[in-house]
Amino acid sequence: MYKRIIAAVDIAKMDRAKRILCRADALADEDGEVIVMSVIEDVPGYLVADLAQDYVDRAIMTAEKKLEELCAKTGIRAVVEVRAGKCASAILTVAGERDADLIVLGSHVPDISNYFLGANADRIVRHARCSVLIDRH
Repeated sequence: MYKRIIAAVDIAKMDRAKRILCRADALADEDGEVIVMSVIEDVPGYLVADLAQDYVDRAIMTAEKKLEELCAKTGIRAVVEVRAGKCASAILTVAGERDADLIVLGSHVPDISNYFLGANADRIVRHARCSVLIDRH
């Protein structure tokens, strides 16, 4: 079905991450590639002074470890990718760099704040150059 799939997951929600990774794997061609990724959100400037200098590096290493453990637990061979930055932008960047033909990600049920700020899933759907599958469970 798909040659290269980005499975964008939140490491704080590992049950949902497992479901998204399994769905991406099921949709991949036999010789397809799944890239499981997570994004470490930018830290607001007013908090930077209160954090250790290597905070982002440690957060990236922790996320990579959790994603590798998820792949091992599910038995799914996937490339692990962790980026720091704004969630939607990072996912779209990786999808472009990897020439993905599908992005699979989760989304919460929208509330009033989405109409003013916009959710990550909304941004990805609007700006992706490939198909996007939203998992609402």
